[in-house]
Amino acid sequence: MERSPRYRIDQGRASLPFSASEYDLRIGGLRAIMDATGVETTVLTSMHGIAYYSGFLRGLHAPPSALVVTASEDVTISAGAGTNRRWPGGHGEDLCYDEAERDGFWRAILSVTRPGRVVGYEGDDLPDAHLDRLKAILDPAGLVDVAPATARQRMRRSVAEIALIRRVGKVADAGARAIRDAVKAGVRESDVAAAGRDAMESETARSVPAAECQDSRVWFRSGPNTAAAREPAGARKLQAGDILSLGVAPVIAGYCAALERTMFLGEVDAASLKIWQATVAAHELAMALPKPGIRLAEVAATIDGFLEDRGLGQYRTGAPPGQDCRCEPALDPGEYTDTMLEPGMVIAVTTGLTVPDGRPGAGGYRARDILVITGNGNKQITKLPRGTEFNLIG
Repeated sequence: MERSPRYRIDQGRASLPFSASEYDLRIGGLRAIMDATGVETTVLTSMHGIAYYSGFLRGLHAPPSALVVTASEDVTISAGAGTNRRWPGGHGEDLCYDEAERDGFWRAILSVTRPGRVVGYEGDDLPDAHLDRLKAILDPAGLVDVAPATARQRMRRSVAEIALIRRVGKVADAGARAIRDAVKAGVRESDVAAAGRDAMESETARSVPAAECQDSRVWFRSGPNTAAAREPAGARKLQAGDILSLGVAPVIAGYCAALERTMFLGEVDAASLKIWQATVAAHELAMALPKPGIRLAEVAATIDGFLEDRGLGQYRTGAPPGQDCRCEPALDPGEYTDTMLEPGMVIAVTTGLTVPDGRPGAGGYRARDILVITGNGNKQITKLPRGTEFNLIG
């Protein structure tokens, strides 16, 4: 029997990270955006957009997928093969397309949207070539970029989201502690990093059994290698007196809680200690400032001034407070970000200095934590101590 190039498969639904009522609320918020902008159907194509409204998180290298939302339907569109995952099992309906069919992805979307509608799309995700196919296949009566409005909706986290991010933060802490415990003279960077990765996978399996260990990352560098932030570990063996840079970024259901720390092995010279202490002090200040009514740009400017006063501004490399490892343009880090913080927002605070080789205290100094904004301040999600005493090992 010949099969349609668009079909549904029932192989049992994967468990979703949130309740059906949570997704109903999110979809309701998107439909309110559509009503306000005259959009009849929205086609979301970004990983974060699809995951937020449906719970379906595609693999990084999977074929294209989408979420189509109309006034009465929400349908995930994904390839019938090659997703490298279980059946998507997202909120709402699921529809597969045949990759062998020309424009099969867009024709599957068309089967839900119908032609001649006002279509909402994510302008920051669709390159021109894909936008051209959208126009050619869907024949929209009009196009509206809904990316800014959906980003604003996403950056105000629900109680359920914050609870999950806290669990991811515990995974980050477990990975960082395992890295710290594995640090010894003569051990390779890659072996230390592997200890952190294994610990995060074990903690993920323990605390969120239904989660898949996908896209989590570990960085560990030593000595002169610390000048490059967030690079893979190598085969260099640790030596007494080394500056060490650890970073972990566990991801569960698309939610990340990144943590970074600077450590020293065995001993630390006076010049390095001074810069290290200044980095920790700047980070402590940056952690204390975020609260409702404060703009991200104000926090960034305060930290810049703190480092300039200590003659370290020229070495600044860490991104100012901003997004919590999600693609939320309004929470991008930087002095140019005018977003005012509100309760329920989750942000990353990063402090970094890189002193060039040949100068006293040469190396990369970094700290990174995740905060949730509360009614009158903030609470820290990642908990590993930052002080120089705790992170002077051996």
